[in-house]
Amino acid sequence: MDANGKMKRRMGATMMRRFNGFDGQAAFGEKRLFITGGTGFFGKSMLDYRLRHPEWPWAKAEWVILSRSPERFAMAHPRLANQPGVSFAAGDVRDFAFPAGRFDAIIHAATSAVTTLLDAEMTSVIVDGARRVAEFAKTADCPRLLFTSSGAVYGPQHAPVDETAQCAPATAYGKGKLAAEHMLSDADLDVKIARCFAFVGPYLDRGMQYAIGNFIQNCLDGRSVVINGDGTPLRSYLYADDLVEWLFAILDRGQSRRVYNVGGEKAVSIRALAEMVRSALGMKVEIVVKQKPARDVPASVYVPVVDRAKDELGLQVRTPLECAVRKSAAFDAAVEGRINA
Repeated sequence: MDANGKMKRRMGATMMRRFNGFDGQAAFGEKRLFITGGTGFFGKSMLDYRLRHPEWPWAKAEWVILSRSPERFAMAHPRLANQPGVSFAAGDVRDFAFPAGRFDAIIHAATSAVTTLLDAEMTSVIVDGARRVAEFAKTADCPRLLFTSSGAVYGPQHAPVDETAQCAPATAYGKGKLAAEHMLSDADLDVKIARCFAFVGPYLDRGMQYAIGNFIQNCLDGRSVVINGDGTPLRSYLYADDLVEWLFAILDRGQSRRVYNVGGEKAVSIRALAEMVRSALGMKVEIVVKQKPARDVPASVYVPVVDRAKDELGLQVRTPLECAVRKSAAFDAAVEGRINA
């Protein structure tokens, strides 16, 4: 092999490591990607990753983002919205007008993060939205579709769960996600399913029901970290950059109609999480646990087994949780505000 050949081989290996196993030598040319939910946490994380990694193969593609209010998003996040090669389509995921032309891939990540929605409305957003996206995929002659489902489809668990576990969702959100999985799997589409668990990153809303986001904000504000429960539930967290790499790897290399768990693999109790966030940010705030642990009651566990994604797709959890917390906390002072759109 000549010197040029050796250099290309080294560059390819570096790209594979950089993008969590993605083959950076793939030709992307004029590919087009359509994303629903592109202005939520997942979508913002994808847009941010694209902006920071211009050498990433998918950064060379044209992205079209579905948003209920593109103007509001552009005002709140101009850095993300005004990237070359990124455009927006206005509409609701349940009845949006189909953008013209062929698309090479779709990521369907639209789901309301508002837990106060009535069950019927939550189900409609998930199931009717998935139906509309499936119709669009066929119209756009799209060969690949990634659906971001949820670990909520498994229902309450007391141990880490893998993809072979029986699904018994207990919420309208979980039931809707499972119904959408079945509907998309039965459609004549090359669909891949990512069952997503818990995450942390710069764009995680710290004012909602996410414990890790609340803990980070409380520490930054110098306020007590209050745990309303007993602190025993076990969770795991995956950093936003890792999440993006995992989702695109599943889109690119996952098997059709196959489910992949997506999330961190190291369990941490809510109490230990609060202590870790406090330590990682170097704060001396008080941690208040409102309830005492109940006797003889096993702890709730929301932790995925991710061996399938690691073994089949070569994926790794690359960002330690303490580092993820520090990166997330450092974001506000340097970049944009946090207006939801």
